[in-house]
This record gives sequence, structure tokens and C-alpha cells, in this order.
Amino acid sequence: MTQLKPWREIAVPHADVHRGTFQQAEFAADITRVHDGSATAEYLNPALFFERTFITEGMAALLTSVAQRLCGKGGDPVIQLQTAFGGGKTHTMLAVLHMAQGRTARSHLKGVPVLLDRAGVIDLPKARIVVLDGIKIAPNQPRVVDGQTLRTLWGETAWQLGGAAAYARIADSDATGTSPGKDVLADLIRDHSPCVILIDELVAYIRQFEDGKTLTGGTFDSNLTFVQALTEALKAVPTAALLASLPESDREAGSQRGVAALRALEHYFGRVQAIWKPVSTEESFEIVRRRLFSEISDHAAADAVCRAFSDYYVVNANDLPGETLEAQYYDRMRSAYPIHPEVFERLYKDWSTLPSFQRTRGVLKLMARVIHRLWQNNNQDLLLMPSSLPMDDAAVRGELVSYLPAGWDPVIERDVDGERSEPAAIEQREPKFGALLACRRMTRSIFLGSAPTSVNEGVRGIETERLILSCLQPGQPAHVYRDALNRLEGRLSFLNKANNRWWLDVRPNLRREMEERKRHAQEGDVQDQIRVALERVMGGSHGFDGVHYFVPGSEIPDDWSLRLVVLPPSNGWTRGGPNLARDAASAILRNRGEQPRQKQNRLLFLAADADQTMHLKDTVRALIAWRSIISDVKDGRVTLDNLQLRQAEQNRDQTNETVLRLVRDTFKWLVAPTQGVGKDGGLTEISWEQFPLNAAAPGLGREIERALVENELVIHEWAPVHLHNSLKQWFWKDGQVDARAIDVWQKFCQYLYLPRLGRSGVMQTTIAAGASSRDFFGLAYGKSEDGSYRGLSIGTLTTPVMDELLLIEPAHAAQIDAAKKAEEAIKQRDTDQAPVVGPRPPGPGIGSVSPTQPARHTRFYSTTSLDPVTASLQFAKIMSEIVGLFTASAGTQVRIKVDIDAEDSRGFSESTVRAARENSKTLKLDDSDFE
Repeated sequence: MTQLKPWREIAVPHADVHRGTFQQAEFAADITRVHDGSATAEYLNPALFFERTFITEGMAALLTSVAQRLCGKGGDPVIQLQTAFGGGKTHTMLAVLHMAQGRTARSHLKGVPVLLDRAGVIDLPKARIVVLDGIKIAPNQPRVVDGQTLRTLWGETAWQLGGAAAYARIADSDATGTSPGKDVLADLIRDHSPCVILIDELVAYIRQFEDGKTLTGGTFDSNLTFVQALTEALKAVPTAALLASLPESDREAGSQRGVAALRALEHYFGRVQAIWKPVSTEESFEIVRRRLFSEISDHAAADAVCRAFSDYYVVNANDLPGETLEAQYYDRMRSAYPIHPEVFERLYKDWSTLPSFQRTRGVLKLMARVIHRLWQNNNQDLLLMPSSLPMDDAAVRGELVSYLPAGWDPVIERDVDGERSEPAAIEQREPKFGALLACRRMTRSIFLGSAPTSVNEGVRGIETERLILSCLQPGQPAHVYRDALNRLEGRLSFLNKANNRWWLDVRPNLRREMEERKRHAQEGDVQDQIRVALERVMGGSHGFDGVHYFVPGSEIPDDWSLRLVVLPPSNGWTRGGPNLARDAASAILRNRGEQPRQKQNRLLFLAADADQTMHLKDTVRALIAWRSIISDVKDGRVTLDNLQLRQAEQNRDQTNETVLRLVRDTFKWLVAPTQGVGKDGGLTEISWEQFPLNAAAPGLGREIERALVENELVIHEWAPVHLHNSLKQWFWKDGQVDARAIDVWQKFCQYLYLPRLGRSGVMQTTIAAGASSRDFFGLAYGKSEDGSYRGLSIGTLTTPVMDELLLIEPAHAAQIDAAKKAEEAIKQRDTDQAPVVGPRPPGPGIGSVSPTQPARHTRFYSTTSLDPVTASLQFAKIMSEIVGLFTASAGTQVRIKVDIDAEDSRGFSESTVRAARENSKTLKLDDSDFE
């Protein structure tokens, strides 16, 4: 792909533009100064004027008509120029003046020879020019020229047509302030034709006459009568033309007197005037380019840039307005080059609605300042885009702010542009934005597209797609600008959004109120909100008997239950340097209050990432602030309109969702204490293993369960061989050949170098699974006083009861079992060989009496209360020692009912109620509820 050139390498500004030597007044065409020879060269020199003038379709038709009229070949006698303020009326009059006056050969006037050929004019005669400037001429201050006093518009007209001799013909009318008749005017004009009469700012002149008051310039009515007579006279002279400019709107007409004058003039001109087509937006492109740029040095390179933009718009069609896909948009870019069409779109459609902004002159003044600053800053944009406007430049900012109400300067300095602005601060913090200046480009575009609509209070703001169009250049990712918008929405005080439209306003938005409240959020409230969010994302499934959120170590029980300790966000986990999370977890692991903690292997920890806690806390403070605003509205302490309330509610909901996401992103470290065996056989220092959690996984609780299982941090299913190995390593040594099962379980709960089982039932299930094998361990239910094992068994299927159970080294158990069986065999043999002594008891028969058999019990029931801390152990004992007696007998029906009665005078938390109901439903409990 060919390297695209930036605009500054292709489009060369006029020297006065890129040097910054232009004068603001030079953009205001002054027809009087041109007529008297005091204007600047660009307006006074006919050749230079046409060099920098783009002849629009309307101007071409008008010049053709005037040329034909001066040659007596038709043409329109009266032409009214009526467009919006700054629409090119005066500029068009100057074009007529230079063409008709003939001070420079017409062949040297760029574009004029073609028009004369089109009009069929071979030799255009030089014409007399009359200029009546309604701002220059004063109704009550006569002008003295060569000793002659000129009082009225008709006196000025006669003098400029033919000097003293012409003036003498209407001298009485000028002296008395009464309009001469149309015949007098027709004769006067005919005797001095070909001629062109140019009247500029006529309404501004006539509106100065008050009712019932006569000035030296006549009266309101006499001036209207003159206009009517003049237009009628022009029709009678085939080689004379009149051009008059009128404002387009009542606002431009000024006072009620001005509006009345405008209505009357429109009526008189409307009887004879020709229609003049105003400048179109596309023509304005070329007008501005001609005035600001001297040449396009490389047309092929310019076309390549426009083509690259057009192609890139197709690739990013979903992010841009539909019009960018149309073929004519490429043509618009070529016409406007090096200025992006969106700049003209905003200036001509939005800014031109402001009372003081002139369509052409205002755009020229602004863009001249913009081009000068960007040229000096070595701007490398491919096109001059809305996002290119350097709003940090005092001249550019002053030019734009001058058209707006007071109060915009602080908005621009804080929320739009400048090294100290918030967009610049975001770009410094986040390189992906800084690389493209994405935030400042967005805010510049928002300002350009929304400041006028904020004034007019119409459909406010500019669409997201149009903002991206204002910034996006070939090769840049559109999503970065969307991300920048989202980031700005949460940071700017004067930025508003509704219905996919964005706008800036001088009134602070709700965000400033939110920011103020956010600063006053208490740390305790922030931590409480984080805890609530954590409970929500944790869910009911997590694999622990208890989860403790941000509580001190003294409140965490030292018992046999498996517990997850969630460390406060202020104690974040770090990979290097001071690790507050590790220090806090170590303190909890060592002590429960003032007492040493015994069951250390029952605790695991969840820690926040230290690098993300500040962002989480800041977002939670924003959530607290939004909630307080909405609460104050509902309680009548704050008044908001419907749009603001809806925005506050949307911000609250969006911030709440952000908090939930950030909680998942922040609390990402599952931390487990562990201890190993050193080379000398002694124990090592406690070490801490951290396991990252996947924030994208559904449910934090389920993700923790996954990490527990995959990393074998907690064992829920255990093979007998592993129990055998642990017994052999830690319990069957130094002459010890047996160990109490309950002691083994308890030591597993205490010591970090031993396995961490989920519950005691895991060991009981493992023992039951290994009981039928002779490879793992033997079982016995205690020892007699003589040291013999009670109920010794090995390789026998059984239902063990851990409280009294002994786990015996398998070889030792097998040896004892073999000796016991041999002894029993000898006793059985001796019993079989012993003689019978004494009479045989009578057997049953006739005359014998059978003893009475007692009635047998048919039902057993029992009720007991369990300690909630040791319930699992007690219940297992009941199962083995009571229930096991009945289930061992075939045909016995056993029913077990569990009653749970929990009370808390303080009331249960919402998360506890929700979890209990969900778990009861999952476990299919028959009857459960709260009261």
C-alpha cells in the first residue's frame, strides 16, 4: 500500500494563512472600501479577487445576466440578493463591480471569459458603478463632496452617476427629502448608462427613520417610494442593472422598524426582481478552499487519501453514518479536500444557525486560525477533521466561543482540550487512547457538533456514529474511539448523553454532583458495598462450610469446618514488594484473637489484586453517590427533570453492573497456606500459594470450586492408598502401629503439611472403601486393658465409626488377625473333643413344658440435639452406632428426619435468606421457610 501523505504535504495554504498574518477584517468584504480604493489587495485587485473566488452556479448566472444587460441583450434589470447572514451577498456584488467596471481586462479575470462567451458577449462595455452602502451612509449626516452636500440615497445615486451635472437634475428632491419620480430617474440612468447600481444593507439604512420624523435623508416613506421608483425606472433602461441585498430573516432585520422595512422592500423588489440562487454547501467547499489554500500540489496524492478514507468507511460501515457508503461521499471529500466534509457539515448546518455566525465569513475566519495553528504544530492528519481543531489554542477557542453565550471557556479547559484537561489526563494514563489522542479528538468533535444545539435547545447533541466519523482515519481501530467515549462518559463534568447522542453544556451535568458526593463516601460504606457485590457474584455454591467477608481473625471460628476468608480490598495481593494480603492472612492463620489458632488447615483465603483495588473502590464510591442522588430525588431533597432522573438511574444501573464486573476482576487470587518437609526431615516455614481465578467464568463460587479441585487444595474424594501413605509417613512410626481415626482427622485439620479434606465424611468414606482390602489398614474399636484390639478386622467390609476406630498398620493387623484365628481354631477343636458330663436336658415332647417367650419390640425412635459446629461428626457416629444396627438386618425399615431450627434476634442477612432458600430447593427439603 502506498504511504498516504498528510494534508500539509499536499495542500499549500496562502502565505497570510499559514504565517498567521491575516486580519480578521480581511474576511469581511466591504463594498464601499473597494469602490473608493481603500480595500486590501485581495478585494481591490480584480485579477487577485477572481483568482481567489470560486464562481458558484448562482454567481455565474448572475454575472451572465448582468453582462447581457449591459450590452442591451436582455438580462434582468433588478436582482435581489437575499440569503442568510454571511451567505456571500457582498462578495457577489464585488464580482459584478469588478467585471462591469472594466479596470482590468476581462481576459485576466479568472472564469469571466467563459461566462461572457456563454452570454454571447464579445465586447463588454465599461459601466458606471453606483454603490449605496446602507451602513456607510447616515440618514441625518449629509456627505459633502467637492463642495456639494449629498443628503439622500437619490442624491448619492445622481452624484455617482454623473457628478454635479447629474445631481443638479434632482437637487430639489435631495434638498427636500422627497423622492424624484420614476421618469426623472429613468432619464438620469439612461443618460449615464451602461451602469450598475449596487445597494448593500438597504434595510439597515431605512430602519433608522422613525414614524413622523423627518431627517436630512428624507422619511421612512420617501425612501420606500424611491426604491419603488428606482426599480420601475431600471425596467425602462435596457443597459442598466440594479443589485440590492436584503437580509433573509426577521432576526437579521433587527427592530420592528427593520422588519417593517424588510417586508416593504420585499414587496417592491418582488414585483420586478430576478431569482438568485444562493451558495450551496458543496460550492462553499470550493469557496473556502480557494480563499485559504493557494494550490493542491499533488492531485494524485489527494485523490489517494480520499479513496483510502472511502474504502475504510466501507470496512467500518457499522460504526459510521450510512451516507459514507454512498458514491457521492467520495466526490464530496474530493471537493472539500483538504478539509473533511464533516467540518463543513457542522459549521454550515449547526453553527450557521447562531445569530452572529456568518456562513462563509465565519467559516473562513475560523478555518484560517485552525490551519495556521496546525501548520505551526506540524499536524500530520490526512485531512483537516472536526477532531483536528486545536481547541487548546487561544485564538481558535476565542473564535468559536465568541459566537456562544458566556461560560464555555471553563468547559473547554476542563472537558475538551488542553494539557490540563481531563481527556488529556485519561490519555496519559491509558496508552491506547494516548497513541491516537482519542479522548481529545472525541471531545473536540462533541464540542463542534453540540455547542450550537445546546444554545438552540433543539434536538440536542451529535450521534455516536458521527463522532466516530469526525475522528476515524484509515488504519485506526474504530473501537478505540468507542472505548474513549465510554471512558469520557464516566469522567467529564459537562458531558451529557441521551438516545445515542452526546453534547456538552455550560451547566454541569449530574456527574459533577456525583463526583462531589463520591468524595464524601465513607470507607466503611465502600467496603460494605464491595461485600454485598461479592456475596452476589459468589452465589450459593462455593465448596465451603462458611465464607467470611472482611472480618477480623477473632470472629473466624477455630473449628473443624472448612472456611474461606475473604480479605478486605485494602489488603491486596501483590507479586512483588510488600504483600498486605499475605501479612493479613498470616495474622489470621496464627491467632484467633489472643489465642493461637489450632485448626490452621481449615482456612483458605480470597484476596483482591492490589493493582485493581483503587479502580474498584472509586467505582463503588460512584455507585454510592448515584444511589444517594436518586434517594434525595425521591425524598424531595433534590429536584431533577425527567431526563436527568432517567440519566441518574441509567448511571446507577450501569455503575452497579460495572462494580459486579470489577469485583470479579479484582478478587482474583485464591490463596492457600502450605508447609513442607525439609531435607533434614523438619518442617519448612509456612509458604503461600496463589491461584488466579478466571473472571470470565460463570459464578465466582463455582470458579473457586473448580480451582479447589483442579489444584487439589481441598479433597472431596480420596483413595485408600493415599490415606495409607499418610498414615505410614506421619502416624505409623517410631514403634507406633496404630492411630485413632478421629485423631488423624483432627490433625489433618490442624497441620498445613497434611492433606486438607473437605469434611470428616471424606475420611470415613475412604476408610470404608479400604476396609475390604488387606493392603491399606486394619480396623479395631479400641484396646482392652491387656493391650489387645477389640473387634479387630482386616479385609472385611464394614461401616466404620470414626470416634472409636483405630487404624492399624496392615502387616501388624494381619499378624494379630492370623494369631487370633489360630487360637480360635485350637479352642474350637478342644471343644469338639471334650466328653459330655451330666444328664441331657429333656427335649420337647409330650408332657414337656416350653418356657414362655417374651414379646419382641417392633419400633425404635430417638430424638437428640446436635452441636452445629460438630454436627457432621455427631451425625456420622449416630449413623454408625445406631442406624447401622438396624440397616444391617434385612427387612428393617429405617426413616430419618432432620429438624433444623435457626434463630437470630438480629435478623438474617438478605444473602443468607437467599442462599438458604436456594439450597433448600436444591436439596429438595420437604418443608422450609423463614418467619
